[in-house]
Amino acid sequence: MWSSFPTLLPFLLFAFVASITPGPTNILVLSNSARYGLKAAVPIIFGACASAATIVLLVGTGAGSSLTSLPGVQTAMQWAGVAWLSYLAWQIFFAPAEALTPRDTQARLGMVGAASLQLINPKTWMMALAVVSVFAGAGEQRLVHVACLSLVFFMISLPCLGVWALLGAGSTRWLRSPRAIQRLNRLMALLLLVSAWLSVLI
Repeated sequence: MWSSFPTLLPFLLFAFVASITPGPTNILVLSNSARYGLKAAVPIIFGACASAATIVLLVGTGAGSSLTSLPGVQTAMQWAGVAWLSYLAWQIFFAPAEALTPRDTQARLGMVGAASLQLINPKTWMMALAVVSVFAGAGEQRLVHVACLSLVFFMISLPCLGVWALLGAGSTRWLRSPRAIQRLNRLMALLLLVSAWLSVLI
């Protein structure tokens, strides 16, 4: 196995770092878990991880070439992602604190929303392009390697985002008043807004 796929071990480290470090998806998982409970974060985690893994698979079969050949596509996706994340940040910032209970389902992102966010995020596509070009290799087993990379990325990103969900759920012990909930909402909204706009400013 290792002799036919020597880049798998380095990819494990890459996938862990890429999944565990803070970003818009991690912040959304943390925020939804803190506001609505751990169960509310599970669809977001699954949707985001499945979508990112699918993008790796699609790029490995050549579907991501338009991002490099047509810069306008990447720019349009980038601004669409920033606009959506900014809207989500606005919703979180102005959410009424007293309405945030584990049973509240009105403002949850959900599995489809999390998956869609990854699909329009050009950074996810560029990450997938880097993954395929660096770790997939060439030759007869390339497609097998791409499928393996996609599956491994999915399996590693699940527990990494799960850690963020647990952090959010654990924070509820300090969120026993509407004022504390409002502070969390505004902090998460600002962090989400900063992470979204840094992608176009850097």
